[in-house]
Amino acid sequence: MLHNPVQTKNDIVQWIRDYFKENGPSCDAVVGVSGGKDSSVTAALLAEALGKDRVIGVMMPNGIQSDIGDSQEIIKLLGIRSVTVNIADGMNGLSGAVNQGLKEAKMGELSRDSMINMPPRLRMSTLYAIAQALPNGGRVANTCNRSEDYIGYSTKFGDAAGDFSPLANLLVHEVLQIGEVLGIPEKLIKKAPSDGLSGMTDEDKIGFTYAVLDHYVLTGECEDQTTRERIDRMHRLNLHKLQLMPSFPLNR
Repeated sequence: MLHNPVQTKNDIVQWIRDYFKENGPSCDAVVGVSGGKDSSVTAALLAEALGKDRVIGVMMPNGIQSDIGDSQEIIKLLGIRSVTVNIADGMNGLSGAVNQGLKEAKMGELSRDSMINMPPRLRMSTLYAIAQALPNGGRVANTCNRSEDYIGYSTKFGDAAGDFSPLANLLVHEVLQIGEVLGIPEKLIKKAPSDGLSGMTDEDKIGFTYAVLDHYVLTGECEDQTTRERIDRMHRLNLHKLQLMPSFPLNR
């Protein structure tokens, strides 16, 4: 639990300003807006740090998105500019082309996990395309939090990518605290997160609650041994997502 969430919010806002001062004084911030807590809090922090006119919220439904109204609500609330890109055609075209290639090579077809991870990667490509198209250029915000990063609950080169990450060191319950300080509607910051494809919430998929995960990350305590082992295994297997790409250390 953050001892002073107001101060932490102010510190993040200043950190964002410092980042842009060094890495693009005239650039805009580009952020994917899903309508959930992480993207809503990130967008609100960006708007306070840079001003609403320098923030572009990007909505990227994959066909019909039943809760896109939540994304539209936070964009309207913050008064930021927005772009909507439906990735359905790209998703269908790419998955079809890959499946055709695999079929011709007699290598089967895309797995369910491949299909789940493809939309986040297409969305990140979309964010960078928009950032590069802006007259003053753009910097893409990563919206992952520490809890998700700890267990690797993100897509490598998808939502795990970005130019800067305001929430990377905040656990889920701390993100909620910042959201409350920013005045974000409770229905958005406490909305049950999901990948939008599996039909399950994130907590259903990972097999434990974020409250349990946050407590374990902070204290090392977990009453259920099975859950502890599951968290440890996920953390161990997904460390590669948090590390720089290894490179061969050529000695000349």
